[in-house]
Amino acid sequence: MWFESPAKALENPSRFLAYAMTFATTREMTVVRRHFNDRDLKAALANAPAGIFDARSWAYWNVMFGRYPVPPLPVRRFPGAAQKRRVGR
Repeated sequence: MWFESPAKALENPSRFLAYAMTFATTREMTVVRRHFNDRDLKAALANAPAGIFDARSWAYWNVMFGRYPVPPLPVRRFPGAAQKRRVGR
């Protein structure tokens, strides 16, 4: 996470892992996996913030951990806003 210091990035491990699972290279994920186990990665999926995962990474990691069919990507929810779902776009 280039936009934060390492200490700040690691304050929220699930958020850090969501970014890593989306943007890290294979080599970078090898380093991440030295410090975080499968349980940590699964927790990152279960608590994924909206707007970090792309569809491809979301599908990959969910299938890797046996979550099939893959659940929908997390979406932002705005308090008090009516929940409308756009169809066909």
